[in-house]
Amino acid sequence: SIRMDLLHSNGVLIIQHLQRDYRAYQDFLNFMSHVGDPRNIFSIYFPLWFQLNQVVGTKMIWVAVIGDWFNLIFKWILFGHRPYWWVQETMIYPNQSSPCLEQFPITCETGPGSPSGHAMGSSCVWYVMVTAALSYTVRWKDKSAVTLHRLTWSFLWSIFWIIQISVCISRVFIATHFPHQVILGVFAGILVAQAFEHTPAIQTASLRMYMKTNLFLFIFALGFYLVLKLLDIDLLWSVPKAKKWCANPDWINIDTTPFAGLVRNLGALFGLGLGINSEMFIMSCKGKNSCKISFRILCIAASLATLQLYNFIKVPTHTEYLFYILSFCKSAAMPLTVVALVPYGVHLLMRTTEKKLN
Repeated sequence: SIRMDLLHSNGVLIIQHLQRDYRAYQDFLNFMSHVGDPRNIFSIYFPLWFQLNQVVGTKMIWVAVIGDWFNLIFKWILFGHRPYWWVQETMIYPNQSSPCLEQFPITCETGPGSPSGHAMGSSCVWYVMVTAALSYTVRWKDKSAVTLHRLTWSFLWSIFWIIQISVCISRVFIATHFPHQVILGVFAGILVAQAFEHTPAIQTASLRMYMKTNLFLFIFALGFYLVLKLLDIDLLWSVPKAKKWCANPDWINIDTTPFAGLVRNLGALFGLGLGINSEMFIMSCKGKNSCKISFRILCIAASLATLQLYNFIKVPTHTEYLFYILSFCKSAAMPLTVVALVPYGVHLLMRTTEKKLN
């Protein structure tokens, strides 16, 4: 406990330094925090990659979902405090002179802080993207191509670490994480992504397999929560702290609670399984049009545009159980749209155009 307090107090000093000396970069750091938001995986990264390479897109969803699930379990086990409430409750500062940490609209997350979900989600999905890009260049055999591959390798991994460091600094800057929490998140995300480099079975998984996986993840998480609750251990202990110490009650969002993230990810995985095993996917993404560049570009553009419309759909938060159900449905609809609905619509459009031309 003393060592953890010392680690936290040193983290507070780093946060104070960042908030004092990096004030000019506030907008950039807030932007990087949004870049690391796990929800971008489903609304931006996945639509792009799935249409370019279905294997990579599928792996991306699995890595994001399983990684975020592990993040939830780790958070429940580690009981990590967040800086913005820890400084208000710790007893290590003399004469109750606790440091003043500035808060922002994205500071007041309600779940435990360790490991960082943003850092873990960002590192796992960018690891998948970088390794996928490099897999194309590793096949080059001639001498000049090998040199180009090495340069590409250095460039892409440099980009990877620049993004991860920027996301980590941004999460520390807004006082939602301690430095050790974001570092743990980055390396945990890399480990999860690396594990999926050796799981080809996800590419041929049936809808039943998707449903079994969803059921297992949900039952395990819920069972873990209920067992510890019976032992008088409240895994939602962080929510009251967030509500108590957040500078603005309007910044508290149910979408940041532990179960909200679980439901969102289970919905995304279910939607992916439903889409990949649908007739619409087989007719469009496995048909003759799937090899055409024009088909893929249209699918990417239509998918990104359609998913942005989902942002205007606000799930009601007045009833918690209703929120979880509707959040699951909304999350399932996003990959289903990318995998089946949009490609099928583009397929029908191109087929109609071809008939008219003939």
